[in-house]
Amino acid sequence: MGNIKKLAVLVSGNGSNLQSIIDSINIGEINANISLVISNIETAYALTRAKKENLNSAFLNHKNFSSRESFDQALSELLIKHEVDLIVLAGFMRILSNSFIEKFNKKIINIHPSLLPKYPGLKTHEKVMNNNDNYHGVTIHLVDEGLDSGPIIAQARFKATKYKDIDSLISKVHSIEHKLYPLIIKMIIEGEINLNELSGKNFKCYEDELDL
Repeated sequence: MGNIKKLAVLVSGNGSNLQSIIDSINIGEINANISLVISNIETAYALTRAKKENLNSAFLNHKNFSSRESFDQALSELLIKHEVDLIVLAGFMRILSNSFIEKFNKKIINIHPSLLPKYPGLKTHEKVMNNNDNYHGVTIHLVDEGLDSGPIIAQARFKATKYKDIDSLISKVHSIEHKLYPLIIKMIIEGEINLNELSGKNFKCYEDELDL
């Protein structure tokens, strides 16, 4: 396969993080190709983004499968067929089965809009505002069998108290996501980050937009 790695990006929604990865590849920042974009939602705008870039894409309807395992089996067959090196979750609203995670051990990364281990799951922005947290941010982590519990690869944080409403807070998080995710993918591709050697403790930390 040479030095150019093959990525699969799994999406369920708008796909703005997918777009940031596409843009970074197009300008030569990331030495990789997106071999496949997969969504479990047919109307996800992320699929439109993929089509505009002439990327291979697939709609895999989870409602057509009798179990999580059978859906994940179909998903894994697609990924194996395209010989992907790294699976990037970018707003993929499905919990993956243990068997799937074992099959692609240390090859799946996710981005989460909180400073994990704080606020796994949904409604992270609301929790930050309701608790008057001083800081909010973004975490990129390796996917394991738990909910947003895998070893942390990188975090970027900012002063949440500067943002007085949830829309501005969310907008800030998105702006950081769109810089941090391509940067970390680049580091993984170039070997600066080794997913096989993560401790989850000595992860990369970024303050606000600094160095992003």
